[in-house]
Amino acid sequence: MSKVNVLVLAGYGTNCQRETAHAATLAGADRVVVAHFSELLAGDVRLGDFNFLIFPGGFLDGDDLGAAQAAALRWRYAKTASGASLVDELKRFFDVGGLILGICNGFQLLVKLGMLPGTEHGALERRVSLSHNDSARFEDRWVHLRTNPNSSCVFTSGLDRLYLPVRHGEGKLVPKDDPTLEALERDGLVALRYVDPETGKPTMEYPYNPNGSPGGIAGLTDPTGRILGLMPHPEAYNHPTNHPSWTRGDQAPLGVTLLTNGVAFLRARKQ
Repeated sequence: MSKVNVLVLAGYGTNCQRETAHAATLAGADRVVVAHFSELLAGDVRLGDFNFLIFPGGFLDGDDLGAAQAAALRWRYAKTASGASLVDELKRFFDVGGLILGICNGFQLLVKLGMLPGTEHGALERRVSLSHNDSARFEDRWVHLRTNPNSSCVFTSGLDRLYLPVRHGEGKLVPKDDPTLEALERDGLVALRYVDPETGKPTMEYPYNPNGSPGGIAGLTDPTGRILGLMPHPEAYNHPTNHPSWTRGDQAPLGVTLLTNGVAFLRARKQ
């Protein structure tokens, strides 16, 4: 049975790293470390010492140039103190079986870096982006979500409906072109959708769809199912009392369940 070592990677503007680390601990990880991007560059922290990498939410670089755009460029061209390409180390981490979760700003980073929706040949090719909400304002609310039963995503396995908070200004998925959107649907790369709370069907209606993403897309996975990026914050629903209607007895699967699935997937693998 494998041990699960989680790295929650903070950056220049992230603000959810402690909450995310707490959620990973609740999910059953054996070891959870919060480190700053600069510690990777200095060689004080090594991706190879972990098998679960989480990019938490926040406002990397103040969202200048667009949400996580500067951070994506930094990842592409940065080198560690030993001279190794940082993005090559990230690809190596994933190639040996690591899991990657990007939440909100972390999702924005993954799509702009080209890790999501990903390609079968592993090239970091940007195929989608996340842009300003149709409401033209920051959205801070809870949303109803449904998982895609045709997705291979290990994080959403066995789940159907979720109720999680969103807090973002740039969450609208923008595909490179229509064929890209069709491919996302066809290949099962859409992991989560915003849905109407009454019908449970994907919706474009505001505020159930808080940003105007086509097809109600709230989260993407890659062809292997080992990467998940989503705009809602699963770490923010880590206890029943986080639910806005908990005093009325309303319940929904905890957001931490997504992380629990990731931990269980890694633990089930042989050393």
